[in-house]
Amino acid sequence: MANNLAVKRVYAPAAAEDGFRVLVDRLWPRGLSKASAHIDLWARDVAPSDALRQWFGHEPSKWDEFRQRYAQELAQPDKAAALAALRQALAGQPRATLLFAAHDEAHNNAVALLPHLRAGRQ
Repeated sequence: MANNLAVKRVYAPAAAEDGFRVLVDRLWPRGLSKASAHIDLWARDVAPSDALRQWFGHEPSKWDEFRQRYAQELAQPDKAAALAALRQALAGQPRATLLFAAHDEAHNNAVALLPHLRAGRQ
């Protein structure tokens, strides 16, 4: 697991200190070419379901419930397998950055995912 995990908007310029860059959104970010994104891994299967993403709508008032529902999704077999695969991909990386497209830098799926990845460290 990466010793140092961070989150960052995918539209922000890539930087060397990002380390291993992982997009954790289900949909590819609008207006961003794959060449300019500098993404090492697209972990779309660990992203919230379309239904949960649409329900949340990035409304801060739904944040706590979104995190609870997302945690429940991550415990389901398919998502748990995707989470395990992401942990494996991060293994041995000295630094990794989870990338997201949302405008809200405090209330998004990458921020919600971060504690689940940190909890899985060995």
